[in-house]
Amino acid sequence: MAFKTNNSAPPSGGIIVPKEPGSTPSTPVTPRPSGTFAPRSPTSRPFPSRDRNYQREEKDDVRLNERIRVPQVRLIDENGEQVGIVPTPQALQMARDKGLDLMEVSATASPPVCKICDYGKFKYEKKKKEAQARKNQVIVKVKEVQLRPNTDEHDLEYKIKNAHEFLEEGDKVKFTILFRGREIAHTEPGFKMCKEVMERLEDVGIVEMAPKLEGKKLMMIMAPNPQAKKK
Repeated sequence: MAFKTNNSAPPSGGIIVPKEPGSTPSTPVTPRPSGTFAPRSPTSRPFPSRDRNYQREEKDDVRLNERIRVPQVRLIDENGEQVGIVPTPQALQMARDKGLDLMEVSATASPPVCKICDYGKFKYEKKKKEAQARKNQVIVKVKEVQLRPNTDEHDLEYKIKNAHEFLEEGDKVKFTILFRGREIAHTEPGFKMCKEVMERLEDVGIVEMAPKLEGKKLMMIMAPNPQAKKK
């Protein structure tokens, strides 16, 4: 009996899936090499996302309530009085009974020191104090006045007038005299100009940094005179 040969051999390494009667011609299936994995779907997530509230608590520097996981704490009540060393669950229950929070005050102590307080009120008062401290903070700015060795008298007068106003307002003034080309070989006019500026501003300013040559720049810094403010 003669047999027909199938000349349509599968590609190298392929597998022919047996055909069933009435089915369409099978497609060769190439096996996946060992040690490889199927590509992950772009929408799949390898790990569940953390709860947003948990992330918000992690950013807080202060440990509160259930986040205090030591067996016992040295407790301070809401009035600032020492209660003593108590088990942490008992301290937490005392805070809950009063509708307040248990806040860790000193984590490095043994046992840690905790206080019963209204944490929302504590944060509000802390922010209020920080805002007040920033408001009372004196910010000193440094204004710069640029000159040239050959600056004429009119421009010099105008710039000294501006520097006078800066010093009266409490700002420092940095004078910069720039030398160009061969002017650096003759710096005497620059030092002479600095001396003149100092003399004309001595009523409102004091020299914080004496004239100093750095590269092609001669720099001097004057600060407000505290005696002038008293007057």
